[in-house]
Amino acid sequence: MTDENRDQLVERQTAPAWAVRLNRLTGYAVNDFGGGPRPWKFAWVINFQKCGTFFFLGFLMWYYQNFSTTAWVYLAMQGSYGLIWFIKDIAFPDPAWQKRITIGGGINAFVGVLGWYWVFGWLLISGISTPNYPLSDGAWYALCVSMCMIGSVIMIAADAQKYFTLRYRKGLISSGMHRYIRHPNYLGEMLIYGSFALMVWHWLPVLILAWVWLGIFAVNMIIKEASLSRHAEWAEYKERTKWLVPFVF
Repeated sequence: MTDENRDQLVERQTAPAWAVRLNRLTGYAVNDFGGGPRPWKFAWVINFQKCGTFFFLGFLMWYYQNFSTTAWVYLAMQGSYGLIWFIKDIAFPDPAWQKRITIGGGINAFVGVLGWYWVFGWLLISGISTPNYPLSDGAWYALCVSMCMIGSVIMIAADAQKYFTLRYRKGLISSGMHRYIRHPNYLGEMLIYGSFALMVWHWLPVLILAWVWLGIFAVNMIIKEASLSRHAEWAEYKERTKWLVPFVF
């Protein structure tokens, strides 16, 4: 019996109705909103925001004449992350981002989610946020930079493993970056953007991340797990792994 036949005999897990509805609503908003022609790939919208971050933050530093150490560190963190993402997308593009979307969908994706990430840097560089970190500035920079670097490595390694593994062998990925947690790519992203929020040290990035992590990330993970449950080895894999943090959660 082939792996495909065995998978067909497994009872699939069903995602909660609320998660399915929210996932469909989000999908419509960023893919199909307004109808009409589909001139853009979703990846183009994402890459525009990611690559533009470095230049946007540099412009803010010039506009507000803020060349403090904090501003430079933040530019290096979020600006470089955007360029890292673009390099990753060139090397091993995620098939999910290659779909064509409507003009309205692209605008919604940028205005509703991606553009809000630029608010982080604006709060910090404009002076609206005046961080009073719990630790010394140097120690706090070290913490945030470390989180950003570790998150970037986890995200890139997980996406690379997924891309090259599924290119040559379909099925459940349960080794490497997926050995102890089921969603390492999301963990990487959360560490990265969590480090940005800690640098800004303002309540608004916390609200933005709460919406993205709960309304998009968590829903996507629930939908993904329902899909992966078709594999025969899913039950054993789920039993021995955690969602995001090894041995904890």
